[in-house]
Amino acid sequence: MAIGQRQLFSNFSRMGQELFSIFQLERKRLLGFISVTIAIILAFQYLELPYGAVQPTVFSGNKIPTSDSTGFQAADLPSNSETFKNMTYLNQENSTGENALEIVDITKSSEVKDTDSSTGLISEPASESNRSLEFGVTDESSTEESIEISNNGYATGQTGNLGLSIHNNTVSHSPSHLAPPSPTKVSQNITPPMLSNDYDETEFTEDERFKPPQDDVKIVENNSSVSSMPKETKRSQIPVEATTISKMNELLLQNRASYRSMRPRWSAAVDQELLQTRSEIENAPIVNDDINLYAPLFRNVSRFKRSYELMERTLKVYVYREGAKPIMHSPYLLGIYASEGWFMKQMEASKQFVTTDPKKAHLFYLPFSSRMLEETLYVQNSHSSRNLVQYLKNYVDMIAGKHNFWNRTGGGDHFLVACHDWAPTETKRNMARCLRALCNADVKEGFVLGKDVSLPETYVRSAQRPTRNLGGNRVSKRKTLAFFAGGMHGYLRPILLQHWENKDPDMKIFGILPKSKGNRNYIQYMKNSKYCICAKGYEVNSPRVVEAIFFECVPVIISDNFVPPFFEMLNWESFAVFVLEKDIPNLKSILLSIPQKRYLQMQMMVKKVQQHFLWHKSPVKYDIFHMILHSIWYNRVFTAKAR
Repeated sequence: MAIGQRQLFSNFSRMGQELFSIFQLERKRLLGFISVTIAIILAFQYLELPYGAVQPTVFSGNKIPTSDSTGFQAADLPSNSETFKNMTYLNQENSTGENALEIVDITKSSEVKDTDSSTGLISEPASESNRSLEFGVTDESSTEESIEISNNGYATGQTGNLGLSIHNNTVSHSPSHLAPPSPTKVSQNITPPMLSNDYDETEFTEDERFKPPQDDVKIVENNSSVSSMPKETKRSQIPVEATTISKMNELLLQNRASYRSMRPRWSAAVDQELLQTRSEIENAPIVNDDINLYAPLFRNVSRFKRSYELMERTLKVYVYREGAKPIMHSPYLLGIYASEGWFMKQMEASKQFVTTDPKKAHLFYLPFSSRMLEETLYVQNSHSSRNLVQYLKNYVDMIAGKHNFWNRTGGGDHFLVACHDWAPTETKRNMARCLRALCNADVKEGFVLGKDVSLPETYVRSAQRPTRNLGGNRVSKRKTLAFFAGGMHGYLRPILLQHWENKDPDMKIFGILPKSKGNRNYIQYMKNSKYCICAKGYEVNSPRVVEAIFFECVPVIISDNFVPPFFEMLNWESFAVFVLEKDIPNLKSILLSIPQKRYLQMQMMVKKVQQHFLWHKSPVKYDIFHMILHSIWYNRVFTAKAR
């Protein structure tokens, strides 16, 4: 009996062990199946969500954490011995293309903008703004779709010493070889992609000669590009009430009659000189035939010519020597912000206009780079402009404490030239009385007609040959009615593509063009089109306006509230078409309604106005350098007060 019980117990034990082994095996299989299932779900989510941003909703209802938007205290004005913390100064340019990272929902992203490397192109950093802080930034998506990058574009003495590497770029020149991009998917709720802009990825080389001196600013952090910036806000998606070009004309006349700068605290000889100059301009002799100036291009060619002559004969500019590089005195000559760099370089080198005696100065130049201000001081993911604004405030406080020139007029005879999209916000308080030359010239965002100057946003691709590829095909070979290509930035461009992308063979309206060496596709489209669409991105300004003139294509400006360059002098309606944003559905009919004779006149006017939008290694009469300086001079003459 005992033996039977033991045998029975042994049998039960073996059965238990076998069942336990089976259970263990099945449990492992079950866990394996569950793991595979979870992996498949996560992989599916990863592939389905835009741009690979995985949101783990399977396990948690929590939201993905966003970057901390807390600002930080700005450093004092730097000296050669000071050290900046939390600095993102670039010794190496951004590898452009598709690296502008989306951060949070409260801000907006400005695309990276590149330059063509075939004769020295460089990449422009991403630029963005926190609109909740009224930090106005544009992304004007650049007009060209792919770029090769060469060395950095800092001016070092003579421009000819840039030593830019040259690449052999070859592509078919025939328009029949132009490859249109695949249709751009556009939704009503556009959000900038994490890796998106108007350019493809590019590579660049670095040259020690183009780095700002290291002893000017000590860098604590590792050098890195500004790869992540705030993205757009709801504000950038909502059209505002339009100020038409005719309304701007009225505002200019009103401001010219009513706006005056602060009365000087004490008198100076230059005050009377400015009043005398104003009288001579107002009573300018009639100009009938000047071979260098085409009268229909100007509001009043007689006043322009007299004012320009008096500028050449009279104007003296004092350039402040104070300020540390790279923010001060470091002209950058390539890319979409090149206007401020070329002006700085040529202004500081001018023997004709610069004076070392401030008592003789009619104007005082604040030689800072808004581009380098952002690159040097903006802290990634901070979503704050406070330290940039504080830096400029410290600079103004320093020159006001060291000299008495600022205090005499409250800055009314001081001027700045800034092309970065954030410049209006950075300067609207501490430099509000200054004459501001701004690329982001938005009449709804604090731009003062009659005082401020609309600065042309010029896309410079070669510091050695800034006029490379100038011109376009003759009218008979311009078979395309209208052309646009660019990234989907802001609320307007998606609307443009919704109505016109692949809708009509006469309307070449694209998103980002396929990659081509030297951006030949983009350039050839411009050279072969009658009208070039200049549609705003996040902000009102765009390099396409000057590019259209550069390639002799009639610009069609679709950007409500944008004040076009040299507005106080040029008659823009004589060579450009202005279309209200709400009229995009009627774009083709508007263009077709322009008689052929009128189009031929405008195209001829574009060729004649071109000289006023060109940079040269050494300034020439009536070029863009002189036009910028003249607009600043003209506005000072007509806003100055005597003691």
